[in-house]
Amino acid sequence: MLLAVDVGNTNITLGVFNGEELVGTFRMTTRITRTSDEYGMIISEILEQNGIAHKDVNDAIIASVVPALMHSLTSGIIKYFHIEPIIIEAGIKTGIRIATENPKQIGADRIVDAAGAYELYGGPVLVLDFGTATTYDLVTADGSFVAGVTAPGIRISAKALWEDAAKLPEIEIRRPESILAKETISSMQAGLVFGQIGQTEYIVKHMIEESGLKNVKVIATGGLGGMIAKETDCIDVYDPDLTLKGIRFIYEKQDAAKKKTKR
Repeated sequence: MLLAVDVGNTNITLGVFNGEELVGTFRMTTRITRTSDEYGMIISEILEQNGIAHKDVNDAIIASVVPALMHSLTSGIIKYFHIEPIIIEAGIKTGIRIATENPKQIGADRIVDAAGAYELYGGPVLVLDFGTATTYDLVTADGSFVAGVTAPGIRISAKALWEDAAKLPEIEIRRPESILAKETISSMQAGLVFGQIGQTEYIVKHMIEESGLKNVKVIATGGLGGMIAKETDCIDVYDPDLTLKGIRFIYEKQDAAKKKTKR
């Protein structure tokens, strides 16, 4: 089995693949202060509690946007699983050509999303990831990553409201019954959710228009992406496991390259 690890700013998402089948997904909080033993034990325990013996995991691959915890995380996987994980970084085969001004600035999370969307849905494709930040990444028909937009995620915007405005409370992020809010909580929910929908529609429309590309598929992922996708016609597909699938596709490209080298 393959352990795919997506290290985000807020959460670490674990996916276990048996061949092409995603047999389980699990989340843990991203904490830089954890030791290698803590990471190794926590991951082992999560898998064991869900019926996946850690001895059955024979390979691992990591995509991370948090460099500070990578030493502890990789060391924990090596120590407890006895495998050295593949790290998605510059120079690794992804199937995506980065055609921006500074390719090294493109995060691993965006590369795996692009790789997953391109492999599953073809190109041109516009990939939306509603995570800590909301990102919009455009990939052409030949697999070139040509443009990206980065905006504050819904949770970042919500946190700014209740931390920087003394009288605004911490709230649940969900769609209110109406945009015609009549009290504080629903007015905040309306601003956050409908504001994100409006932002999404505007950015998607103008990225496609300015690129001049035709028949662009729009694929969304990320924790709150499902809520936004239900509210707008500009998103064609919501795929909650797109990032993990992209990590698996990249792993397969490394595996294929190894086999080709051995011949």
